[in-house]
Amino acid sequence: MSSATPSSLSARSLEEVNKTVTIPGGPWWRRMFAFAGPAYMVAVGYMDPGNWATDIAAGSQFGYRLLWVLVMANFMAILLQTLAARLGLVTGRDLAQACRDNYNPFVRWCLFILCEIAIAACDLAEVLGTAIGLHLLTGIPMIWGVAITVLDVLLLLAMHRSGIRRLEAFIICLIAMVAACFVVEMFLAKPSISGIAAGLIPSGLNPEALYIAIGVLGATVMPHNLYLHSSLVQSRNVNRTKAGIAQGTRFNLIDSSIALNAALFVNAGILIMAAAALGGVKVEGIMDAHKLLENILGTSVAPILFAIALIGAGQSSTITGTLAGQITMEGFLHFRMRPWLRRLITRSLAIIPAMVVISMTGDHGTEQLLIFSQVVLSLQLPFAVVPLVKFTSSRRKMKDFANRWWLKILAWAIALVIISLNGKLVYDQFTQWTHDAGKYGWVVLATAGPLVLGLFALLFYLIFCPDTEPQAPAAAEAGKVIDDALAQAQVFRRIGVALEAAQTDSFMLAEAIALAKMHGAQLILLHVVEGVGGQVFGPYSDDNEARHDESYLHSLADRLRRPDAKMPDNVIPVLGYGNVPQEIVRLVKDERIDMLVMGGHGHHAVGDVVHGETIDAVRHRVKVPVLTVRPKAPQA
Repeated sequence: MSSATPSSLSARSLEEVNKTVTIPGGPWWRRMFAFAGPAYMVAVGYMDPGNWATDIAAGSQFGYRLLWVLVMANFMAILLQTLAARLGLVTGRDLAQACRDNYNPFVRWCLFILCEIAIAACDLAEVLGTAIGLHLLTGIPMIWGVAITVLDVLLLLAMHRSGIRRLEAFIICLIAMVAACFVVEMFLAKPSISGIAAGLIPSGLNPEALYIAIGVLGATVMPHNLYLHSSLVQSRNVNRTKAGIAQGTRFNLIDSSIALNAALFVNAGILIMAAAALGGVKVEGIMDAHKLLENILGTSVAPILFAIALIGAGQSSTITGTLAGQITMEGFLHFRMRPWLRRLITRSLAIIPAMVVISMTGDHGTEQLLIFSQVVLSLQLPFAVVPLVKFTSSRRKMKDFANRWWLKILAWAIALVIISLNGKLVYDQFTQWTHDAGKYGWVVLATAGPLVLGLFALLFYLIFCPDTEPQAPAAAEAGKVIDDALAQAQVFRRIGVALEAAQTDSFMLAEAIALAKMHGAQLILLHVVEGVGGQVFGPYSDDNEARHDESYLHSLADRLRRPDAKMPDNVIPVLGYGNVPQEIVRLVKDERIDMLVMGGHGHHAVGDVVHGETIDAVRHRVKVPVLTVRPKAPQA
């Protein structure tokens, strides 16, 4: 029996890396190695600077008592990430695409906005964590450290072009570096084994502990990681048979278990180190913990390793956060954006609140902002977990790979725990706000109340809405396609050709002349004088460049009007002045051109920056067909 196949309703998830990793034959360990990687990229989100803030707060304030919360959250993470990987492998759809397939536009937009809030909150933690690490290591002011984090766009661009396997290898190296730092830290801290064992036993939570526990939960089970994992597993070229997909799900379970337990080791190491070295000491956050380490542990190595690991954690999370943003934007909205531009926008949204808080409250205000960002992540979590559990439990979507009855119970129990903890936090916060507002408590209820009720209504809809599957578009009929094409066949009357006053103009002219003869159209010769005179004086320019270009264009027109050229009499030369793309767009409109021929220069990367991207700038702003002609290389 064949399994579910990817829907044809939209493009493949992360299309540039989709199915780029081949699964080899031979021994099982070679196949397992081929599947290893996606879970490690997801795992970096489980050890980012936000985790550090919540783990240090938990360890320094409550000792080892919240260790069981960390272990429980990690168990939830393994199960949910395994479901996310299974969804991607079986259906060929990431979680965002599956939501788009299943929900109406209003719900999709709500889920997209909530996911973007979660990604921005995560990125805020990465900005603050990296800035704190730079400050601790070099002494650079925090506000400058925040500004420097914009440069990680360059790191992302370099990594993104290296291929998915190299990107995964880079991430694994960063994880290993962070883990190695904390192996040394725990060795120096000498924690209590009995205290660790006692901390693994669940205990009650007072309001302060609940706030930190929910922060731990949000920092561990990150909502955007579910979208990310369901997409990354599709980079493996899995055999689309029942046996092939079953093999993929098994190896991804192993990958998730190893990677996320490595993340648990790092998080537990931070909490244990904070409990052993900082328990009973008033610690405001990461920076205070760093300052106290040298005094308490008696070595200068500990704070240096602490700062290095913090920078590594922030940078590794940067890459995966951007990929998650790309996946959700493409999946929910069918809108693609260049990764570096997506990164720059997301990072800008994170930098603004960070700089505002630092300016208003100083460096220590960042610590509370870090923990708050993780609580925001936790509040977004149900809106990703509920659709994931529903989709993976659906036989319509998953066929034979739908969740078994015991797995459904376990998954829904985890969802209920997450919803209950978040509900209690919201209730406690509302109670606190209304109490603090006194007689103006009704203002709190009137402003924040409708938003909370709306979110609960959305969650209720996600839980109880029926499982649907969109109908695939009907297959096109060849005969009807041809009939429609013939009925819409266009005759061009005014064909423009953008010339550069260079030898390569012959290639553009050749195509334009052929089209003009075919359609019996007027041929409009376009050229833009882009020198200083053209930029400043426009049509009043009378320098050598303007005179030469005008003479060149009129000479072309005169030559084409000769009888041997067999062209219509109406060949029209038209000059523009100044900015090339803007002038070409203006001339197309003014001359009523209904088809444009342009030359492609073939630049890449730096060349596009230096020479500009005229074709893209023009074709997005004109409403006529644009034919791009690539000049041929000279024959040897």
